[in-house]
Amino acid sequence: MKATLTPLALLMLYACGGDDHAADAYGNFEATEVIVSAEGTGKLQTFNVEEGTMLQENTVVGSIDSTQLHLKKQQLGANIKAVLSKKPDVGPQLDVIRQQIATQQKEKQRIENLLKANAATPKQLDDINAQIAVLQKQYSSTSSSLQTQISGLQSETQPLEVQIDQVRDQLNQSRVMNPISGTVLTKYVEKGEVVNYGKPLYRIANLSEMTLRVYIGAEQLSQVKLGQQVKVRTDAADGKYHETSGNVSWVASEAEFTPKIIQTKEERTQLVYAVKVKVKNDGTLKIGMPGEIILDK
Repeated sequence: MKATLTPLALLMLYACGGDDHAADAYGNFEATEVIVSAEGTGKLQTFNVEEGTMLQENTVVGSIDSTQLHLKKQQLGANIKAVLSKKPDVGPQLDVIRQQIATQQKEKQRIENLLKANAATPKQLDDINAQIAVLQKQYSSTSSSLQTQISGLQSETQPLEVQIDQVRDQLNQSRVMNPISGTVLTKYVEKGEVVNYGKPLYRIANLSEMTLRVYIGAEQLSQVKLGQQVKVRTDAADGKYHETSGNVSWVASEAEFTPKIIQTKEERTQLVYAVKVKVKNDGTLKIGMPGEIILDK
């Protein structure tokens, strides 16, 4: 009876054999993808996004109709002006009392001079002091009353100010801001469509640096460390390889079963560790492309 080897057994035999060109681990390339969604609701008035194009971080690539938000902001501003129009004019009212006090102070000085010349009585001085005291109390009371009115009106405008801040935030959210520099992978909507909050608009990924996720056995774990440089290979034409270098950026702390792409029960029970290798993309690497690594022995 002729013995047959499973794909995983062949892979391990090939990797551990005497071929210096055998790969130590296999996997697929991936990139960090971001799905950009609408943060407002309304008609998509502008949308400058096309699949395959490069977009820079923090670039406005679209806008959602914000007419109603602008009108609401104007209405709130008008309400604030209406409330503040009731604000009392403190200066003139207090100036009248202040002038009366100054007049009485002059009269007091005149009476004091007359009293020294025995041309006035102490009662006249007492009367003028009493009048000044009354005016000073009136000044304090009026000032306090006016400040209370002003504080009350300002308190009325605070909720309106908060609502304006909310509308400003909603206006900012009506702009479609691209979150990362990268390449548009998929476009989900077109200009003119009505979108709701949370609706996906497009998918983008930074393809300048890719991640090759590979799986190694427990016996290889001691050969891998963070920051380690490894050789990365991908298939090229005529059975050749395209080679570049990468750096190990992550090693799983726990083992897992062999990925489901291995079909037989025996292969699925093998425990392996996931490893991520960061690779600079020269334009040849694509998401989902198979790759392999060679560890330094």
